Parts: sequence; C-alpha cells; structure tokens
Amino acid sequence: MAEVVERFLAAMTAHDWDAMAACLTDGPFTRVGPYLDTYASKPEYIAYISTMLPTLPGYSMEISRISPVGSVVYAELTETVAHPDGKPLRTPECLVFELDDRGLIARVEVFIQNAG
Repeated sequence: MAEVVERFLAAMTAHDWDAMAACLTDGPFTRVGPYLDTYASKPEYIAYISTMLPTLPGYSMEISRISPVGSVVYAELTETVAHPDGKPLRTPECLVFELDDRGLIARVEVFIQNAG
C-alpha cells in the first residue's frame, strides 16, 4: 500500500507529472492543502502542482517516514525551498493519503508544522 505513495512522492520531486498522475485515481479525487486550498479532481490538481512546483527555487523533499494504516498512508516529510535571503526555508509536514480499493490515491491532505 505504501508503494504508491513512495512512487507519487518520487515522481513529484522529479517533476514527472505523468508518473505522478498514474498514482491517482481517475474517480473521485481531492487534495486539501495546508490553507484549506482544495483541488477537487485529478486534472485540476496535476495542473496546479505541475505549474507551481517548478517555480520554487531550490526545492527539495526529505522523507522521514511513511506509515501505512489500512487504506490510509501517512508520509512525514520536510520540504525545503530557497528563501529570498538565501537561507533554506524548511517546512515539516505530514501528508495523509487515502487509497481507493485499487490501491490508488483518492485523497491527499497536507498538514504543516510552523513556529507561529
């Protein structure tokens, strides 16, 4: 079950949008971001991420742990981008993936940690 999430995250960091899309269900799909920004379909989400992610300077992702629990997979990770002052801006996150009965991702929710 966790393999589809591993493939999804690897494709995302490689900017391989076709491989990333192959991990998502064609049926009902939703992605809810950390600011409650919601993408209600696979094409809408792929269009968003493939436009936004390449614009982030110095983007990288470090995966700490991937934990499957039934049809839900938790991915703890840190995303890093280059801050305008030159220092890396690190954002610790937990992504929650709900899988459909075929093992494809049907829902992604992003939760971030911040210092306030």
